[in-house]
Amino acid sequence: MATILPTTSLSVVMMGATGAVGTEALKKLRQMPELQQLSLLGRREIPNLPTPLIRQYKIDIFEANSYQKYLEGHQFAICTLGVGQPSKISKEEFLRIDQQAVLDFAKACKAAGVQHFSLLSSVGIDANSSSFFLRAKGELVAAIIALDFESFNVFQPSMILTPENRYGILQGITLAVWPFFKPLLFGSLRKYRGIPVSILGQAIATNLLAPPKKLRYLTWDDFYQLTEKE
Repeated sequence: MATILPTTSLSVVMMGATGAVGTEALKKLRQMPELQQLSLLGRREIPNLPTPLIRQYKIDIFEANSYQKYLEGHQFAICTLGVGQPSKISKEEFLRIDQQAVLDFAKACKAAGVQHFSLLSSVGIDANSSSFFLRAKGELVAAIIALDFESFNVFQPSMILTPENRYGILQGITLAVWPFFKPLLFGSLRKYRGIPVSILGQAIATNLLAPPKKLRYLTWDDFYQLTEKE
């Protein structure tokens, strides 16, 4: 069972709440009695959010000046911003969204006094990887580490399993066959198991209540420990 701080009061700013993982994290955050303030930054507003603790701001994710003023007064930041299908866009556009926009958000959070930063990343990231995707993600993490937050949490899922097919036939096939690989991934390979998007989102939200650690990498086992189910 994960250790949880019993008296934590959460003031959270979040970028990426309209994505699949962000939606699940937001759903969990809304249920948490510790939540005192939640600011959502995005290119569009999310309808039907009646909770008075939630504020939404339409911003330009590529221009930190469009949202810097909304970051003040928050202790925690969550970033689940990212490209759903990197293969469908150019490498330049991928870097602009998944790397530069995220790093700009992290820098703005640091400047505003945010103490704890949580990032949705990927298993296998490495700033020296021969894989463009994993190298870009690894470079981003290295750059955020250098910002020296009080705590930095890096969530590293493998395949994210959504209830529906979001991206076409290839994802449909992957979602269908992935459960059969789970028994083959044990020991050090457990981190490569597919993770239901609901579990991942809940883990990102719940981890805000865990005792802070300067740098924490979280993978498959950690997601389930945080949600207390497997």
